[in-house]
Amino acid sequence: MSAFFFSSILIFVAELGDKSQLVALWFATRHRWWLVLVAVTIATLVVHLGSVALGRTFGELLPERVLLTIIGISFLGFAAWSIRGDKLDDDDAVARAVPWFGALGVVTVSFFLSELGDKTQLATVSLAGNSRSVMGVWLGSTAGMVLADALAIGAGIAAGKRLPHRTISLGAAALFAAVGLLTLGGAALR
Repeated sequence: MSAFFFSSILIFVAELGDKSQLVALWFATRHRWWLVLVAVTIATLVVHLGSVALGRTFGELLPERVLLTIIGISFLGFAAWSIRGDKLDDDDAVARAVPWFGALGVVTVSFFLSELGDKTQLATVSLAGNSRSVMGVWLGSTAGMVLADALAIGAGIAAGKRLPHRTISLGAAALFAAVGLLTLGGAALR
C-alpha cells in the first residue's frame, strides 16, 4: 500500500503546473467538468499502465545499482524540467482534425497525447522500476494525477488561468530533487 501512497503524492505534486494539467484546465473552460474528469481518468489509466509496464521491464533487466542511479538522475532531471516549466500547445488541433470523435474522445485523446513523454509519465516509469508493487504504482500514480487535474478543472471553472504557476513548479522541483538525491544515496550504498 505504501507504493500507492508514495506514487499518489509524488505524481500529484509533479502534476501541479504541468502541461497536461494545463490541458485539463483549458478543456474545463470549454466542456462540462465531469466530461473532462472522465477523459483525464481514461487517458491516465492507459498511459500509466504502459508506463508501469515499461518501468517494470527496466527493473527486471537492469542491476539494482544501475537502475537506482538512472532513477535518481531522472528525478533530478524532472526537477530541472519543473523549474523550466511547460507550455500549453494548441491541443484544439485534435478537435478540428476529428470532429466526429465527440467531446469525450477529443479530450481523452488530447490529454493522452499531452501526457506522452511528460515528466509525470516518466516519473511513473521510474517509480515502477524501483517498486515491488506495480499495481500500487499504477493506481497511485493515476490517483495522484486525476486528483491534481481535478483541482485544475475546478480552477478552470473558478479562476481561469490565474494560478501561481511558478510557485507550484518550484515546489514540484524541490520534491523531485529530494527524491532524486535520496535515490542516488541509496544507489551509492548498494
